Amino acid sequence: MSEVRLQVKNLCKSFGITKAVQNVSFNVNKGEVHALIGENGSGKSTLTNMLTGIYSIGSGTFILDGKEIHPKNQVEANNEGVSIIVQELGTLSGLTVAENIFLGHEEQFVHFGIKNTKAMNRKATELLKKYGFDRIKASDIIDNYNFEDRKLVEIVKATYFDPKIVVVDETTTALSQEGRDELYKHMDRIRNSGNSVIFISHDLPEVLEKSDTITILRDGIYIDTVKSADVTEDDLKRLMVGREVTGDYYRADYGEKVSDEVVLSVKNVTVPGIISDISFDLHKGEMLGFGGLSESGMHEVGKAIFGASYDREGTVTLADGTQINDIPTAIKHSIAYTSKDRDNESVVMNQSIGDNICLPSLDELSNKAHFISDKKKKKFANKYAKQMSVKMVNTDQFVSDLSGGNKQKVVLARWIGKDSDIIVLDSPTRGIDIKVKQDIYQLMNQMRKEGKSIIMISEELMELIGMCDRIIIMKDGKINGELERNQDLNENSLITMMV
Repeated sequence: MSEVRLQVKNLCKSFGITKAVQNVSFNVNKGEVHALIGENGSGKSTLTNMLTGIYSIGSGTFILDGKEIHPKNQVEANNEGVSIIVQELGTLSGLTVAENIFLGHEEQFVHFGIKNTKAMNRKATELLKKYGFDRIKASDIIDNYNFEDRKLVEIVKATYFDPKIVVVDETTTALSQEGRDELYKHMDRIRNSGNSVIFISHDLPEVLEKSDTITILRDGIYIDTVKSADVTEDDLKRLMVGREVTGDYYRADYGEKVSDEVVLSVKNVTVPGIISDISFDLHKGEMLGFGGLSESGMHEVGKAIFGASYDREGTVTLADGTQINDIPTAIKHSIAYTSKDRDNESVVMNQSIGDNICLPSLDELSNKAHFISDKKKKKFANKYAKQMSVKMVNTDQFVSDLSGGNKQKVVLARWIGKDSDIIVLDSPTRGIDIKVKQDIYQLMNQMRKEGKSIIMISEELMELIGMCDRIIIMKDGKINGELERNQDLNENSLITMMV
């Protein structure tokens, strides 16, 4: 019989009229990876945010090793033995790597009111070395490092003090395969030490492979707790959605001729130190994929096309000869772009869902006097929020109140509303549940059939293989190969070009 580490008892939490978590109870055992799954807005992050002191507890209790805990913030949660690695960035700009690792726990380096920075850096260096992250320097400002490296710093920050419970909230979606392997290694280490991991992920094969036990939530309600070894992916889908998930997932067609008409031509595009001499054509109605390891430069390609890389060299030219050198020109000429870094680059967090959806379409929504009626704006926002099934109170709700997956739906709703002809999607299904993923793939396929051209940048190899007419593989900032759509294409075909 496994020994219980954490008891979740009758937990409830509401935001206004939205009941995010409703009377949820389950146990997490010592020495296990306990997955928490459900569709976007099912209450997973709300529950773990209460456990880790990010949100206050509505009602109900957490009992850790027989003791009731009520953390008011993350530092208090850490002191109780609970930590979290969040989906988006969890480090603070302007601070050093060491200051981020010990944030809230600096007192161990303070003597007579003076902080011993040297001792802090020395300790952080020891930890980074122990974790195998030696290339990250303790005294460097965290902003010198990319998204992936900052997530590695968060792994150190969340686990160095040997917490009893580590929450991993959708973190794998933000990491490349190498980063994921690092995280898995530390999850195994935590489990083997007798401590526990609460693992939130929408990647069901990953959940089945990496967890011991799975708890399913739906619309804030507890559905079931099962052993990973006893269920299949289809079982989990059914428990999450409440019915069978049917219909096409990826595209079913092969051998379709892509138009010869070139809508976008990229020539010798270079961003110093990141990508070098990138050239390709995008055709009308084509779905073109970009794959590679996190550091391959593929994410920068999307920014360069959209005019968001200010030190870009080379040319990005539309069929009519228009040069795309900045974001306003890109939007004006019907190019859309969604960034991998959603919270910082794709949504305005402290504005409403409606404002976010309407933002790129303000010219189309305004009259000759440049006035936009609230009624027209609301109708437009409601239409596309509904089309993307955003779980919300209404479109006046702030984007910052939404779950990660629902924020992503708002990003996509914005560009569907804009009706752009060229759509650049960087990690479009990151943090999105299985049913909405299917909806997005079908939507992309519909856009393709309507003659829209899509560039999809993704670290999910199966979605590249399943959706794209052509896949360009990046390595070390350069194009390393190209693969055509083919029934025999598999992940290994891509991996051999990537590494």
